[in-house]
Amino acid sequence: MSETDFTAFEHKEPGDRTVMHVLYGMHTFAPFTYWTLAVVAMVVNYIRRADELDAVYAAHHNYMIATFWWSLLWLVVTAPLYLLLFLPGFIAHCLVGLWYLYRCIRGWLRFTDGRPPR
Repeated sequence: MSETDFTAFEHKEPGDRTVMHVLYGMHTFAPFTYWTLAVVAMVVNYIRRADELDAVYAAHHNYMIATFWWSLLWLVVTAPLYLLLFLPGFIAHCLVGLWYLYRCIRGWLRFTDGRPPR
Protein backbone atom coordinates (compact mmCIF):
# COMPACT_ATOMS: atom_id res chain seq x y z
CA MET A 1 0.00 0.00 0.00
CA SER A 2 1.46 3.38 -0.94
CA GLU A 3 1.86 6.11 1.62
CA THR A 4 0.54 9.63 1.16
CA ASP A 5 3.23 12.24 0.62
CA PHE A 6 2.13 14.98 3.00
CA THR A 7 4.97 17.29 1.96
CA ALA A 8 3.05 17.98 -1.23
CA PHE A 9 0.25 19.48 0.83
CA GLU A 10 2.41 21.68 3.04
CA HIS A 11 3.75 24.03 0.37
CA LYS A 12 1.45 27.03 0.13
CA GLU A 13 2.51 30.34 -1.29
CA PRO A 14 1.80 33.60 0.56
CA GLY A 15 -0.52 34.61 -2.27
CA ASP A 16 -2.78 31.65 -1.57
CA ARG A 17 -3.14 32.72 2.03
CA THR A 18 -3.82 36.30 0.97
CA VAL A 19 -6.53 35.18 -1.44
CA MET A 20 -8.28 33.30 1.37
CA HIS A 21 -8.16 36.36 3.63
CA VAL A 22 -9.58 38.53 0.84
CA LEU A 23 -12.36 36.00 0.20
CA TYR A 24 -13.28 35.88 3.88
CA GLY A 25 -13.23 39.68 3.96
CA MET A 26 -15.50 39.87 0.93
CA HIS A 27 -17.95 37.40 2.45
CA THR A 28 -17.89 39.25 5.78
CA PHE A 29 -18.68 42.64 4.24
CA ALA A 30 -21.14 41.26 1.67
CA PRO A 31 -24.31 42.02 3.68
CA PHE A 32 -23.36 45.70 3.60
CA THR A 33 -23.02 45.71 -0.21
CA TYR A 34 -26.35 44.10 -1.10
CA TRP A 35 -24.54 40.76 -1.39
CA THR A 36 -22.59 41.74 -4.52
CA LEU A 37 -19.28 40.98 -2.82
CA ALA A 38 -20.59 37.53 -1.87
CA VAL A 39 -21.44 36.73 -5.49
CA VAL A 40 -17.97 37.77 -6.66
CA ALA A 41 -16.36 35.83 -3.81
CA MET A 42 -18.42 32.75 -4.67
CA VAL A 43 -17.12 32.75 -8.24
CA VAL A 44 -13.55 32.90 -6.94
CA ASN A 45 -14.32 30.21 -4.33
CA TYR A 46 -15.55 27.81 -7.00
CA ILE A 47 -12.56 28.52 -9.27
CA ARG A 48 -9.94 28.20 -6.52
CA ARG A 49 -11.55 25.12 -4.95
CA ALA A 50 -11.29 23.20 -8.21
CA ASP A 51 -7.48 23.52 -8.22
CA GLU A 52 -6.90 23.20 -4.46
CA LEU A 53 -4.69 20.38 -3.20
CA ASP A 54 -4.47 21.43 0.46
CA ALA A 55 -7.27 19.84 2.49
CA VAL A 56 -7.58 22.77 4.92
CA TYR A 57 -7.87 25.32 2.12
CA ALA A 58 -10.41 23.16 0.27
CA ALA A 59 -12.42 22.80 3.48
CA HIS A 60 -12.50 26.58 3.90
CA HIS A 61 -13.67 27.05 0.31
CA ASN A 62 -16.43 24.49 0.92
CA TYR A 63 -17.33 26.22 4.18
CA MET A 64 -17.73 29.63 2.49
CA ILE A 65 -19.74 28.12 -0.36
CA ALA A 66 -22.06 26.26 2.04
CA THR A 67 -22.52 29.36 4.20
CA PHE A 68 -23.57 31.40 1.16
CA TRP A 69 -26.05 28.84 -0.18
CA TRP A 70 -27.63 28.11 3.21
CA SER A 71 -28.02 31.84 3.84
CA LEU A 72 -29.62 32.35 0.46
CA LEU A 73 -32.01 29.46 1.11
CA TRP A 74 -33.09 30.91 4.48
CA LEU A 75 -33.49 34.39 3.02
CA VAL A 76 -35.84 32.98 0.37
CA VAL A 77 -37.74 30.79 2.86
CA THR A 78 -38.28 33.67 5.29
CA ALA A 79 -39.20 36.23 2.61
CA PRO A 80 -42.96 35.45 2.83
CA LEU A 81 -42.90 36.69 6.43
CA TYR A 82 -42.88 40.20 4.98
CA LEU A 83 -46.45 39.53 3.81
CA LEU A 84 -47.67 39.20 7.41
CA LEU A 85 -46.19 42.45 8.53
CA PHE A 86 -42.88 44.10 7.92
CA LEU A 87 -41.43 43.27 11.34
CA PRO A 88 -41.40 39.43 11.22
CA GLY A 89 -39.65 39.39 7.87
CA PHE A 90 -37.18 42.03 8.98
CA ILE A 91 -36.36 40.09 12.16
CA ALA A 92 -35.94 36.83 10.23
CA HIS A 93 -33.63 38.43 7.68
CA CYS A 94 -31.61 40.09 10.45
CA LEU A 95 -31.17 36.71 12.14
CA VAL A 96 -30.03 35.13 8.87
CA GLY A 97 -27.60 38.01 8.36
CA LEU A 98 -26.20 37.63 11.87
CA TRP A 99 -25.78 33.88 11.35
CA TYR A 100 -23.96 34.57 8.07
CA LEU A 101 -21.62 37.05 9.76
CA TYR A 102 -20.99 34.61 12.62
CA ARG A 103 -20.04 31.85 10.18
CA CYS A 104 -17.75 34.16 8.18
CA ILE A 105 -15.95 35.51 11.24
CA ARG A 106 -15.66 32.07 12.85
CA GLY A 107 -14.25 30.54 9.67
CA TRP A 108 -11.87 33.45 9.18
CA LEU A 109 -10.51 33.12 12.72
CA ARG A 110 -10.06 29.36 12.32
CA PHE A 111 -8.27 29.91 8.99
CA THR A 112 -5.95 32.42 10.65
CA ASP A 113 -5.08 29.75 13.22
CA GLY A 114 -4.43 27.21 10.44
CA ARG A 115 -7.33 24.98 11.48
CA PRO A 116 -10.17 23.58 9.39
CA PRO A 117 -13.45 25.49 9.61
CA ARG A 118 -15.26 22.81 11.64
